[in-house]
Amino acid sequence: MSLPCRITRSRLRSAQSGMSLLEIIIVIVLIGAVLTLVGSRVLGGADRGKANIARSQIQTLAGKVENYQLDTGRLPARLNDLVVQPGDASGWLGPYAKESELSDPWGHPIEYRVPGEGQPFDLVSLGKDGKAGGTSYDADIKYE
Repeated sequence: MSLPCRITRSRLRSAQSGMSLLEIIIVIVLIGAVLTLVGSRVLGGADRGKANIARSQIQTLAGKVENYQLDTGRLPARLNDLVVQPGDASGWLGPYAKESELSDPWGHPIEYRVPGEGQPFDLVSLGKDGKAGGTSYDADIKYE
């Protein structure tokens, strides 16, 4: 009886000795699909993170503009006045900001408008595309 067991075991080993070409292709396609899904999530997360940073940066920069106004009694004529003291600004206690803080996370300059729409000033990041308007990550981010 030990002889038939040996034949059965050797037949099982030969039947399971490797994967067919079709099985390998299926595995590669499945791995590619998983990597595509994960990659899109990771890259989308980067844009989402930059949009959140831009919102926070706009709020922080607005506080710095208000500090400038408290010290000098007027709003800055341009954002660079937060970095370098203008000649006509008495009471200036800056610098209030660094040059790098005047650009959004995508490298576009933050727009500053005096007077603003319904408020003393506006700060606007034009989003990922750097153009006015847009949707999703290309949408404008405004100080409110």
